[in-house]
Amino acid sequence: MTLSPRDRLVETASRLFYAEGIHTVGVDRLVTEAGVTRATFYRHFRTKDDLVAEYLRSQHERVRSGVDSARTGRSGRDALVSVVDFVAEETCGHDFRGCPFINAAAEYPDPAHPVRQVISAHRAWFHDELRKLAADAGHPDPDHAAGVLVLLRDGALAGGELDDPAVVSQTLRRAIRDVTR
Repeated sequence: MTLSPRDRLVETASRLFYAEGIHTVGVDRLVTEAGVTRATFYRHFRTKDDLVAEYLRSQHERVRSGVDSARTGRSGRDALVSVVDFVAEETCGHDFRGCPFINAAAEYPDPAHPVRQVISAHRAWFHDELRKLAADAGHPDPDHAAGVLVLLRDGALAGGELDDPAVVSQTLRRAIRDVTR
C-alpha cells in the first residue's frame, strides 16, 4: 500500500523525531526523506510544530490501541495488570529510546505551547484510563492509584532508556502486582 504524502511525512517524522530528537531534524531533511516537496509539506502542515503535534497524536493512537488490546476481555485487576504489562513490553522494544511524550516535553518546556498541550492531553487520558481500571478493580482510592501508576510508568519509560530494559520491565511488572494485591 502506497502512503499519501501526508502519511509519509508523519511516518518519516515519527522515525526521525524518536531516533534523533525533534529539534535536531529540520524540514529540509523531513521532506527529502519523505520524498515530498517543501510545498507539499506546507500544504499539509502550517509549521514544523504542527507536524510534531501530529507525530505525537499518532503516538497517542498507538498507545491507545495497545491499551485497548491489553484490556480487551479482561476486567478489574487483570485488565490493570495487562495494561501495565503492555507498558513493560514497550520498554524492551527494539530501538527503545524512552517515552516519545517525555522526550518531546524535554524539547518543549513551555506548558502553554501547542505541542505540550498534546502531551498533556495524552497524559490526562492515560491517567483517566488507569483510574477507571483501578475503580473497576475495586481500589479504595482509584485516583491516587492512577497517579502512582503513571509515576511508575514514567519511571519505567525513562529507565528503559537509561538502564537494562529487561530489568526495568521485570521491576515494573512486579510493582503492578505488588500495588494491586
